[in-house]
Amino acid sequence: MRLIDEDGKNVGVLKTADALAMAKEKELDLIEISPKAKPPIAKIMDFGKFLYQENKKQKEAFRKIVDVEIKNIRIHLGTSEHDLGLKAKKASQFLSDGHRLRLELFLKGREKYLDKEFLNGRLLRILNVITGEYKVLQDVKKGPRGLAMIIEKTK
Repeated sequence: MRLIDEDGKNVGVLKTADALAMAKEKELDLIEISPKAKPPIAKIMDFGKFLYQENKKQKEAFRKIVDVEIKNIRIHLGTSEHDLGLKAKKASQFLSDGHRLRLELFLKGREKYLDKEFLNGRLLRILNVITGEYKVLQDVKKGPRGLAMIIEKTK
């Protein structure tokens, strides 16, 4: 068994009993790091301290994860310019807060069978009113309730 001491220095190839005795002498644990290596590699360390540090690293990694929420803005075919302005103002606020935004053109009944270019134009007119920089993550896509697209703030 190849042994590495608590400072990370290579002690050399020892018998398992000798390595255990060395770990006991230092009041630390003998941990097998790579059992499939030839010869197997073991390290002398405080296992409790090792688990604590790993847990601390994991918590730090979770803290760095940013939770991005998708906000919805729903418009209809007959949404007036004033209402569109209000929705665009709210959309700009969501984008400045760092959220992604799903813009949805809600269609009822026979509205779903209107000309595709006309429907795309009705959905895209809100993009002309939104202030601030944004990029399109998902182009206009047809869904069961109408058309939708996803945008987010450019960095």
